[in-house]
Amino acid sequence: MTKYKARKKERPGKIEELNTMREISLFIAMSLDGYIADSRGGVDWLTGQKEDGEMIDTYSLFIRDVDTVLMGWNTYHQIVTELSPEQWIYEGLKTYVFTHSEHLSSDEICFTDREPEELLEELRQQEGKKIWICGGANLVGQLRGKGLIDEYYISVIPTLLGDGIRLFEDKSTEQKLELVSTQNYNGIVGLVYKRRANSTGA
Repeated sequence: MTKYKARKKERPGKIEELNTMREISLFIAMSLDGYIADSRGGVDWLTGQKEDGEMIDTYSLFIRDVDTVLMGWNTYHQIVTELSPEQWIYEGLKTYVFTHSEHLSSDEICFTDREPEELLEELRQQEGKKIWICGGANLVGQLRGKGLIDEYYISVIPTLLGDGIRLFEDKSTEQKLELVSTQNYNGIVGLVYKRRANSTGA
């Protein structure tokens, strides 16, 4: 059981206050067989089934409700060296990068070696918008195992990779979800789930 759930149980008079805490959301794409990157770490397969097929900008709709981004070092490194080396793509958002190496932080990007659970418990009690778990799989696994992810926005890409980095690699306890919405466009299926009430996942 997470600290968050424990506080709800111990302080019943504060349930309404805790329910207004910032939501923690996973927004990510995966292959039909559950991978978020191929065996080389590549993501150039993140496309629809037709080059000229209709696409829906689900990212812009999601990001307008977000002001904080959390990611692992590998995700950050791939962004700045491969995906967008010329410009930081999350400008205007506060980004926390988990790493055990020392790096110079800035106003927008904070490198930290704190435990993700500890940092999230602190952030979610501050005023603000949603907190986005951007990747990678190790960070997602830690937070899912602790029952700290409230929403799952998953785009399923019409590709079978056969090998690579799995989105859900850990073997933590069962977590029950509630389907909120579905979309399909150009072979991609967008799924939105929320954690069911009374489902701890830890």
